[in-house]
Amino acid sequence: MKTKKATRACAACAFWNKLEEDHGECRRHAPQTVAFEVDDEVKFESMFPVTAGEDWCGDFEKAD
Repeated sequence: MKTKKATRACAACAFWNKLEEDHGECRRHAPQTVAFEVDDEVKFESMFPVTAGEDWCGDFEKAD
């Protein structure tokens, strides 16, 4: 029997964009801006959160 978490996992969500075997992007919300330092300069990049297919959250919506 599947647990509630397993049936509501990211891999089964309408907002999940699979990138690799068990990792993908959560596209439920707009990408987030991330700041990081490269060669003494601060760079900015917008990214969607990357999650494992088995992760889950409260925003789950079943994929068609």
